Amino acid sequence: KDLMSYEFIKSNKDIIFQYKNNNFTLLVISFFIFSIIWVLLLGFTMPLLLFSGFVFGKWWGISIVLTSTTIGAALLYLLAGYFFKDIIEEKLASKFSKLREFFNKNDIIYFMCFRFVGGTPYAVQNLLPILFNMPVKNYVIATFLGNIPPMFISVALASGIKDVIDVNEDLSFSKVIGAPEIYLPIIGFFIILIISFFIKKLYFKRKNL
Repeated sequence: KDLMSYEFIKSNKDIIFQYKNNNFTLLVISFFIFSIIWVLLLGFTMPLLLFSGFVFGKWWGISIVLTSTTIGAALLYLLAGYFFKDIIEEKLASKFSKLREFFNKNDIIYFMCFRFVGGTPYAVQNLLPILFNMPVKNYVIATFLGNIPPMFISVALASGIKDVIDVNEDLSFSKVIGAPEIYLPIIGFFIILIISFFIKKLYFKRKNL
């Protein structure tokens, strides 16, 4: 079978959701643990976000993936800071040392904005505060709050794709893009891009003025 065909995706969606309905708690726990391990292994978050949104929906999805990735990031921060601090400083200090002033002023606000703005690989985001000895409590708060908007957009988009599949026997571009479950997250994505642009211009670049 064509793995990208609509019929294949829809039929396997039914199998996944039947398993989820019969083993919800087990699936949540398994995915939660997998997400923590994935982040510890320096994985990027997009597969987790899409799976979580598609399978668990917007609200369960964002709750599960945001909490699990925050825990995974915090564990990575602690372990990497303890065992690999010298290596991380060697690799990252020359590129990011100019951010020290921002972290010293208000590490929670700055790192929360840094998470929100994005543009840096997720694994690097998780390790970066090691350079500045950021307190773990502040790290967790900034990671959790800063990741909410961008993660929710991706989770909501994946959830919307599932909803569109549920109500359509066949798909076309117009049906997909015309569904509010799809175009609203896309609009949200562009709003985040615009906000991120202004944050970079007005906050992160002030030092260079």
